[in-house]
Amino acid sequence: MKVCSFLPAVTQMIYDMGLDEYLGGVTFECHKAALAEKPVVVRCKLEGHDYSSEEIDKIFSASKAQGNSLYYVDEELLSTIAPDLILTQDVCEVCQIDTACTAAAVARLKKQPTLISISPGNLEDVFKSAITIAKAIGREENAYEYLSKLQKRLDLIIDRLRMYKAPLKKVMVMEWMQPVYNCGHWIPYQIAHAGGVDMLSNPGGDSIVTSWEKILKYNPEVLVIAPCGFDIHRSALEINLLEQQAGWTELRAVKEDNVFFADFDLFTQPSAGTLVDGIDLLAALFHPEIFEVPKHLERKSKKMQSSVMVIE
Repeated sequence: MKVCSFLPAVTQMIYDMGLDEYLGGVTFECHKAALAEKPVVVRCKLEGHDYSSEEIDKIFSASKAQGNSLYYVDEELLSTIAPDLILTQDVCEVCQIDTACTAAAVARLKKQPTLISISPGNLEDVFKSAITIAKAIGREENAYEYLSKLQKRLDLIIDRLRMYKAPLKKVMVMEWMQPVYNCGHWIPYQIAHAGGVDMLSNPGGDSIVTSWEKILKYNPEVLVIAPCGFDIHRSALEINLLEQQAGWTELRAVKEDNVFFADFDLFTQPSAGTLVDGIDLLAALFHPEIFEVPKHLERKSKKMQSSVMVIE
């Protein structure tokens, strides 16, 4: 069985479930696989460019409007690998190559692989996708072992929130900064598991542009800035986009020093393990009186103080 993963989240779960021996090809963003020198089959036309948030949004919006994709498959390499299975996605054509684009490339191959789209809408779907992946590879039991460990971690968080009768925190997780996008799909469920509520979010659906006026009226207690594809340092370079908004300094989260940067992969990369890591982190950000940031996540988020990010 040879498998190609066209989604970093899927690649991560394949590694987490101990199934990487089957992995024959990945995308340009599958960093762990790159370290293992797995062949990179999918590329992006924007690789090597350093665009601003606004420029990235305009480029992807224009590409979508024209019916074009910014991603492409190295068909010669894919033909050499000759995979039995390709795992792709249809959650977001902006973030990764989609099934239609993949199917067009695969149609020209001599050997036709099976295509499976891993397209979760919510947190439960992400967990189920691990089973889908492992079952397709023929190692379903690996998924159940993996998910059992993750469920125990979630149970510990919920039990602790109940034990301390922790109140729900009024929060916002921001998926993009210019324009501002709320959070969608599984992220609102992560927030709920961590003892928060984001009433600007879109559970189970796409994130959407959210007006600054709505954010000011909502006035969150905690603001988590986690733009898709950005780590904390990349996000910090563009914090001026928010600081220049009218009323920024009047937001409760700003006044109370509860504005945080977080790495995107804990939220917009839907692998079950990284999303549980994200819940662990959010619980500590929302309720620092009862949770600590786990050691392995300490460098995945940073607090802003007086409009300056504290970097240790």
